[in-house]
Parts: sequence; structure tokens; C-alpha cells
Amino acid sequence: MNFQQLRIVRETIRQDFNLTEVANALYTSQPGVSKHIKDLEDELGIEIFIRRGKRLLGLTEPGKELAGVVEQILLDSQNLRRIADQFASRETGHFVVATTHTQARYALPKIIKWFKLDYPKVHLALHQGSPEEIADMLVSGAADVGIATERLDNVPELAAFPFYSWHHALIVPDGHPLLAVENPTLEKIAEYPIITYHEGYTGRSHIDQAFADAGVVPDIVLSAIDADVIKTYVELELGVGIVASMAYNPEKDRGLKLLESSHLFPASTTWLAVRRGTYLRSYAHAFIEKVCPDVGEEEIRAAIQKNVPAEG
Repeated sequence: MNFQQLRIVRETIRQDFNLTEVANALYTSQPGVSKHIKDLEDELGIEIFIRRGKRLLGLTEPGKELAGVVEQILLDSQNLRRIADQFASRETGHFVVATTHTQARYALPKIIKWFKLDYPKVHLALHQGSPEEIADMLVSGAADVGIATERLDNVPELAAFPFYSWHHALIVPDGHPLLAVENPTLEKIAEYPIITYHEGYTGRSHIDQAFADAGVVPDIVLSAIDADVIKTYVELELGVGIVASMAYNPEKDRGLKLLESSHLFPASTTWLAVRRGTYLRSYAHAFIEKVCPDVGEEEIRAAIQKNVPAEG
């Protein structure tokens, strides 16, 4: 039994049992993948995968039990390397933060600057993606820390901590009729075309829920993952915009006006998450404590060390 065999089992599950994709992901050949799987099954005396001819269809019952153990072994081997790195080179390393455009653009710049000044020898990689992609990166070990509003607090494999709460706000071009309306309602806003976030991004579900609860059907003519795109089309007078309030800057967005709308849309919470069972380097703990100052190091360690809830 070796680590390459275990990595192949894990990747086979991740790639939905497509051995061609497994070979591509691990930079090896498909016959080599098949041989490693067969050798491991022979050594253990069980069949891990359900087969139809040469195709793999899923996990056998023993395979389902083995999958969790394989995942834990590979996670522990990664943790061993991180522990060794922590004591061999405390001030150097590679730190991957996965986040959405909104957080990278509006919430994280000062924190990223602080981190680079305090840990100049740590290579910080900032990856942007959807909340779903961020969760997948954390679970797979491709990212150390993830930050997003959606998804992260609902994944059993992840420990999530609240970063900050915020509201959506309405933005309109200078001179728009809504500027003359005191405390505009959702019904009034829905009289105009609406430009807002794409589904699954930046609290869009709260926007949809607010209109649904009011019995109003909005005319969403354009959706985007980027607040700057939304603001561009609002300036062109193609509609009114609903954005995260921190995305509006009166100095830079001079052709737009913001209408405070916290009474219309529920508060959203942005979360920071890490994978449970992961050993975090000291600089990763420092980053988390900077982002979530109300969460102490012991609370972070306890949450990360909790076992993943069993299925069924």
C-alpha cells in the first residue's frame, strides 16, 4: 500500500469514477491508474469499486467505508508536512486564500496588505471563484482559507466563523425618479428594470426572498458576479442596481447615488471557513484572528479539530 494508490482512490471519487480524468488530474496514465487500483484491492482483499466491464460505476459497501479512511490518511500526511514546515521555517510558506470578487475587491485589501507586511516571506495566493468553487477548494485541500457569503457555513467538512454582516443597497443614476421617493418600497423599486448579482453570489438569495415575501416579481434584466459591472450598466441608465452597500464609493461612483435599503433586505453574513482536521500554520491562525477578531485561537483550534459529522 502506498500514498499514490490512496491518492488515486480519492481522485477517482472526486472525478465521478472517470479514470481518464483521474489520470489527467494526477499526471499519469489510465492503465497505470487501473493497475494501482487493482493492486490495492488485491492487497486488501476487497473490491473498492462497482464495475461494469472496464468502467467504474461507484463505490462498493467496503469502498464507502474505506473512502473516509483514505481521506483522513491523506489529510494527516498533509498535516505532518505542515507541522514539520512550521517548526523548520516559521516565517516562510505558501498560503492560499479563496474568495469571491466582492470580498477580494471591497473587504480584504487592508487585511491582505497587513499580512504581506507582517509575513513578507510567506507567498500569499488569492484565488477568486464562486462560493461553490471556494467550498470545493477547501474540502480538496487546494485552499487554506475561504471567504464568501454563501455556502461555507453549510458544508459539514468546514468550520466557519462569521467575518462581518452587511446589507444590500439600491443605486441609481443622478436625477433618477426614485431619489425623490422617501423610503422607497419593493413595489416601487420593481416598477423599474433591476440589475443585480447573479444567483449564488453576494446575498442574491436574500434579494430574491425579500421580493418573494412581498409578493412582488422584479424585472431583473441583467445579473453579474461583479458589482463594478452592475454599476457600469446602472450609469448607462439600463436599470436600477441592487449591490452590497460596501461596493459603493461616493468619491469614485460620482455618477451614481446610493439609497439606504437595510429596511428592505435582511442582513447578510460573510463567513471565513477552513477544513476540519487541518493543521494550520501560525501565519494562517494570525490571518483568521485578524479577519475574525472576536474568535480566539483556542476556539478556532477546537472548531477545526471537531470530527466531520457522520452521514446517515
